[in-house]
Amino acid sequence: MHIHPVILSGGSGTRLWPLSRAALPKQLLPLVTAHSLLQETVLRLRGISGVTAPTLVCNHEHRFMVAEQMREIKATPANIFLEPMGRNTAPAAAIAALAVQAADPDGLLLLLPADHLIADVAAFEHAVSVAAEAARTGHLVTFGIVPLAPETGYGYIRRSAQPLDTQAEVYGVEAFVEKPSRDVAEAYLAAGDYLWNSGMFLFQASAFLNELKQFHPDIFAASQVALDNSTRDLDFVRLDSAAFETCPSESIDYAVMERTRKAVVVPVDMGWSDIGSWSALWEVGDKDAQGNVLRGDIYIDAAHNNLIRAESRMVAVIGVSDLVVVETADAVMVAHKDCVQDVKKTVEYLKQHGRTEHLNHTRVFRPWGWYEGIDSGERFQVKRIMVTPGEKLSLQMHHHRAEHWIVVSGTARVTRDDEVILLTENQSTYIPLGSTHRLENAGKIALHMIEVQSGAYLGEDDIVRFEDIYKRN
Repeated sequence: MHIHPVILSGGSGTRLWPLSRAALPKQLLPLVTAHSLLQETVLRLRGISGVTAPTLVCNHEHRFMVAEQMREIKATPANIFLEPMGRNTAPAAAIAALAVQAADPDGLLLLLPADHLIADVAAFEHAVSVAAEAARTGHLVTFGIVPLAPETGYGYIRRSAQPLDTQAEVYGVEAFVEKPSRDVAEAYLAAGDYLWNSGMFLFQASAFLNELKQFHPDIFAASQVALDNSTRDLDFVRLDSAAFETCPSESIDYAVMERTRKAVVVPVDMGWSDIGSWSALWEVGDKDAQGNVLRGDIYIDAAHNNLIRAESRMVAVIGVSDLVVVETADAVMVAHKDCVQDVKKTVEYLKQHGRTEHLNHTRVFRPWGWYEGIDSGERFQVKRIMVTPGEKLSLQMHHHRAEHWIVVSGTARVTRDDEVILLTENQSTYIPLGSTHRLENAGKIALHMIEVQSGAYLGEDDIVRFEDIYKRN
């Protein structure tokens, strides 16, 4: 039986604001290594015997970044399913299981969140091997993390006192329990038979679907229709929006694992963290002699046990302890490590006041590259634009603005109404209001440009697309 990895990449990670944002959530960020958490999740699969190409499930807004990150690590997914809206993990698992069952009726599904850190990859590989043996006999396996502290931010699994007769490293599941209070968490730790609930699973696709059909037939039916009516869009599979919207929003735990008699758990100590807060990132980070975790251009003096991250400017931190300081181009967040769970209150404030700092960074990624704002004022806006070699923007026009383009480096092919011209370094052109135009990178290196917009309205929604290779509206 092959193991089919399914990577769930639908989270938003608001507790890691201002770095994690709706358009660039934490699983797409390089938080610990040079690779993003999503890339690390895929890379650690390569040492597992019998594993197939991964299937990814993600938000349709993140599709091009997900595909690009897979290209960067030379991974070719079996499928990238696009969720039209969030519906928790059970529907995503159901759709992946249906697709795997159709291709490999006896196939095993390894369900992994895209935003977890695992430091001991060898222990992870061994746990998957153990879980696969149990899954081949029809069990639905979850992975329980051996707790290191009375953590109140995780759910717990109470395992049986003795392992299964057939496998020494696999235990029955006595109960799934919610996030506890501090006192209860300390009692769980002392008892020795409670494990952190990792949210990772391994089971036969058919076994999971049979249980889902029994306990939540509405999720099964809606997922089946969403997959049957899906459409192929470039490298992606778009699930049917109407069917998926009717699907109840439930986790795998609530929909199946807490109800089935087939649930078992594999305890594992593998340096696991869900990176659910800035303090969790400090816990797993490489620390200097004073206990500080530092990344970026930082000056630090007489400071201890801080997490300091500078993305765009020099940050100086002097004489403080136990703080989290995160700087980005448009926001700075300072919090005590004991209060980092309240970062989500900042995100709620931004939403309520109609701001955008929770949605995008100043650098906004597009399928063709990225742009970032440099300056703006009344009736003008200046942007820096990067177009990847071989890529091109849509053929478009604007009702309310004109644009000046200056090439900084690379070669630009510019379509302006019926005219096509090539521009190289230090050359420029003008796009009048109402002119049909397109920008392409005609060279072999990245095209960098400065765009100066002028006009009565400069919003991103002032775009009329006539042709777009990325099939955007």
